[in-house]
Amino acid sequence: MKSSNQAYIYALVAILLWSTVATAFKIALSHFSPLQLVFVAVSTSIVALGLILLFMGKLALIKQQFLARPWFYLQTGLLNPFLYYLVLFKAYALLPAQQALSLNYTWAILLPLLSVPLLKQKLRKSDITAAIIAYLGVFVIATNGHITDVAFDSGTGVILALTSTLLWSLYWIVNTKDKGDPVVSLLLSFIVGLPFITVTLLLTESMPVWDSKAFAAGVYVGLFEMGVTFVLWLIALKKADRTASMSTLVFITPVLSIGFIAWILQEAITRSTFIGLGLILTALALQQLLPQLNRLRTKPAITPEL
Repeated sequence: MKSSNQAYIYALVAILLWSTVATAFKIALSHFSPLQLVFVAVSTSIVALGLILLFMGKLALIKQQFLARPWFYLQTGLLNPFLYYLVLFKAYALLPAQQALSLNYTWAILLPLLSVPLLKQKLRKSDITAAIIAYLGVFVIATNGHITDVAFDSGTGVILALTSTLLWSLYWIVNTKDKGDPVVSLLLSFIVGLPFITVTLLLTESMPVWDSKAFAAGVYVGLFEMGVTFVLWLIALKKADRTASMSTLVFITPVLSIGFIAWILQEAITRSTFIGLGLILTALALQQLLPQLNRLRTKPAITPEL
């Protein structure tokens, strides 16, 4: 099988798994508090990533990368998993899964906006256009379509969902400075973040009580939101002929997620979710397509020699 075909298989498996995690969040949160779920999922992910690195023969890199940049991994560990997943799971606890999912997808719009002041990158017209359309979609979802009569189901949940996009964007901006193995870096972030999660849990709540269904849901989140799926996606990117062709597949994820939410959670998908998510996906598409169209437009025409 060609390497490019293998890339699509790995990417589609990753996308399918990521599409199920919003549903898994809600199931797990019916048994755990958000902080307890973070603890179970991160612990699971550490074990999974450790086994993957053992299989890859890269365990020695863990100590090497950490000692080279301990302050860097302290930053990433605080951002992700500690703060990001705590805020995200609290948003899911307060909002219908369809709303939390859709709002969380605006991180891809926020990332280039934050890159302007933090990474000194130029702000493109496509980023501004995408942001306006995407956040109109956010407003439609947050107000349940009552644009002229603003009333939020959970204002706190909306704020938390949008805050999660800020934390996730900051995590990726910090990660632009990472030169190490990405799987090792993710594991180190989780290892550094786990003590903060554990201490916060012990001080404010209690350790989760054993329940097979609850822990199955928590382990599922740890494996397929945080750990294994990330590795599958990295493999897909390495095998792909064009990274851009892989990134466009991500648009499938929220659509499939909505399907799983409706099927498994039995949430009635509202018209405002369809409209809002449609606007967000349109914004993401424009963010990628407009720069390419501009490049084609400005590319000098080649005239054939006579």
